[in-house]
Amino acid sequence: MSISRISTRYAKSLLDLAIERNELESIRKDMEYFSEAVKNRDLYLMLKSPIINAAKKTSVLKIIMDGKINKTTSAFLDIIVKKGREMYLPEIAADFITQYKEFNKISTVKITTAAPLNDGSLAEIKAKLLGSDITMDKLDIITAIDPKILGGFIIEVGDRLYDASIQHRLEQVKKEFASNEYVKSF
Repeated sequence: MSISRISTRYAKSLLDLAIERNELESIRKDMEYFSEAVKNRDLYLMLKSPIINAAKKTSVLKIIMDGKINKTTSAFLDIIVKKGREMYLPEIAADFITQYKEFNKISTVKITTAAPLNDGSLAEIKAKLLGSDITMDKLDIITAIDPKILGGFIIEVGDRLYDASIQHRLEQVKKEFASNEYVKSF
């Protein structure tokens, strides 16, 4: 079975359990915390290692997560390790967050600009996105600054990209001039 199918199924199970127990927000925070923790290369490699035994992995996870996550999440992590699926935990956490956002109708939007956006501009972009059929009911906006785009903005929603940057427009003009077959002759 593929990694994505395994992680999607476990994430769905955890989501269903969280809804059933009315602990959805708490478990979402736990999964976000775990996703941040797993960015540590040593922890990531330990989880992926087939050489390190399950008992050692469980004890390391308990040390790192003890007191920082709720009992349901802790029990879920224990079950995953006992089943020998701990190598999929980073993907399960990412899938859980994605499924949580879908369940709550939250679209993740990344806005890249050349300079920081002021609150008014951000609110205007947010209003236009919410008014469109591209996004769901709520937005999770991530802003990024890239001086290379020179001006304008780039908006990414899921697999859609709207590039209104000056850099993109200059590249389009450059291509138009390069493909211009008209040669003025005297």
